[in-house]
Amino acid sequence: MKVKITQLSIISLFLVIFLIFYKGLNNSNIYVPSKNLEKEIPYFSTKEFGSNIKTNSDKIFLDNEFYLMNIWASWCVPCREEHVFLMDLSKYKNLTIVGLNYKDNFVNAKNFLQELNNPYKIILTDKNGLISIEWGAYGVPETFLINEDNKVLKKYIGPLNDEDVYEIKNITNN
Repeated sequence: MKVKITQLSIISLFLVIFLIFYKGLNNSNIYVPSKNLEKEIPYFSTKEFGSNIKTNSDKIFLDNEFYLMNIWASWCVPCREEHVFLMDLSKYKNLTIVGLNYKDNFVNAKNFLQELNNPYKIILTDKNGLISIEWGAYGVPETFLINEDNKVLKKYIGPLNDEDVYEIKNITNN
């Protein structure tokens, strides 16, 4: 009798542990950041790419314009993939593209732009990655669409694609 109670207790314990793990595997705890933000752009100060000229975000992002803030790096393979889409958007007159060069070597970044062309009206540097963190970026590339009121309207995680370009053009055309 004592042996059966011990066996039943062990089986019950394993069953409870199994159910707990099974339930835990079915619950997704993966955090997916919001892509529609409608929040103020962060204030920051940094150097312009390739120079010692320091600039502030309030001098770059002016009212009554749409901006695309693209965080990129020369070492980023997906940044190469999305570059053709940025070049397409750079021809669009209702949009100003601002580049934020993330933790990059200046010579490599310069070669990247010479090879693929430059879609940016202005490029800023983010040597230590703090500006990207303030923007809420999780990696590169990430792109933020900023509306005429200087609010982040939409966040694009990963490389831009045809659908994103179509959406950006539709939003900025209205």
